[in-house]
Amino acid sequence: MDQQKILGYFIEEAKEHLETLETGLLELSVVVEDQERLNEMFRAAHSIKGGAAMLGYTSIQKIAHRLEDSFKILRENKVATNQKLESLFLTGYDVLQSLIEKLQGTFGLNKEEADTIVQEAEPSFVELQAYLTKIIDEEESPKHEDIFAEVRNLLSKMLSLFKKKSNPTNRQNLQQLCKELGQLFPHLQGWQDLTQTASDAIANSLHSHATLAPIIIKELKHNSDYIELNQERKVQTSEALQQLAEAKLPYILVSLEPNHLAETLRSVLNYQQLAQLAQALS
Repeated sequence: MDQQKILGYFIEEAKEHLETLETGLLELSVVVEDQERLNEMFRAAHSIKGGAAMLGYTSIQKIAHRLEDSFKILRENKVATNQKLESLFLTGYDVLQSLIEKLQGTFGLNKEEADTIVQEAEPSFVELQAYLTKIIDEEESPKHEDIFAEVRNLLSKMLSLFKKKSNPTNRQNLQQLCKELGQLFPHLQGWQDLTQTASDAIANSLHSHATLAPIIIKELKHNSDYIELNQERKVQTSEALQQLAEAKLPYILVSLEPNHLAETLRSVLNYQQLAQLAQALS
């Protein structure tokens, strides 16, 4: 079979693949939900690329390859389409179609002209790849404001639980809230350490809710503010919280106001202990 016939077969097959691509791109919002149609578009670009490579038409090969790579991203990721994305894809398709039409024309595909077309098309493909990456990142990551709204929501739930009676169930629920807070910033080690230490302190049954609440709520809120202000390096666990997590004896929080201090000590110490304290202070 002579070269001209091979070229004719390639052009006819390429035109069929172009129809598949054009139809799919014009219905892209529907196609992205249909894995089989995405596979068809990927195979169409792949076939054009392979045929062009075999015949030595590197310009067509390169453009088909760029489209193939973009369709691969659509196959492997959940992507919400919009007018801009559709426009970028159609721009790439138009370049491929133009090259194949020139190849079919009377004068064929001039290499110098083809190389110029490919060079001029490169910024569009770079923009397409960058835009696809941006869409995927936005789909996979919660929006900035949504994350901190969830922080506030979880802290509110935590405060409500701290106001309830201390029991194993409430402590487990509080620890679950610490876990959920930790999951909001999974790659920030300081935040992971903080939420884990808070959970450990809550698990320590020596401490009452009244002791735990002011320290834990304050630290979680204070450090989440650092993250929101892009000051992640300042996120850290205080010595007071670490002591609550590690304590072997119960801690109590007291005011230094004499009457309040006396009232607090009377509520937690028996008569003998109060007498020993009085003697130690005299």
